[in-house]
Amino acid sequence: MDPEHARELLQRERARIEHALGELSPPNSEDATDRFETADVSAELVDEEIGEARAEQLREELAAIERAESRLAQGTYGVSVESGEPIPDARLEALPWAERTAEEQSRFATSGG
Repeated sequence: MDPEHARELLQRERARIEHALGELSPPNSEDATDRFETADVSAELVDEEIGEARAEQLREELAAIERAESRLAQGTYGVSVESGEPIPDARLEALPWAERTAEEQSRFATSGG
C-alpha cells in the first residue's frame, strides 16, 4: 500500500475514534441527577457499562493506530508483526491498523492474545 494513502487512512480513523471518544465523555456533573433517585437505576447502570466498554474498545483501536503510525514511520507498515508476511491491501483498507494477516489474527485471538 502506498504510504501516503496509508497515512490518510490512519488519520481518518484517528479522527473518527477521537470524535467517538468525545461523544462518550461523561455528562457535566452539574447537570447529572442522583442516579439512585431515578426509577430505573439498572437501565442507567447498563448504559454506563456499555459506554465504558465502547470507550475501552475505542482506546484500544487508538493505541493500535499509534502502533501502525510508528510502523509507517519505520517503513514496516503493511507487514505482519508476527511473521513479516505482507498484509493484503484489502485488509489494510478495512482495518488500517491491522498488525497481522487475517489468518494470524484469528489464531492470535483464539489463543487469547
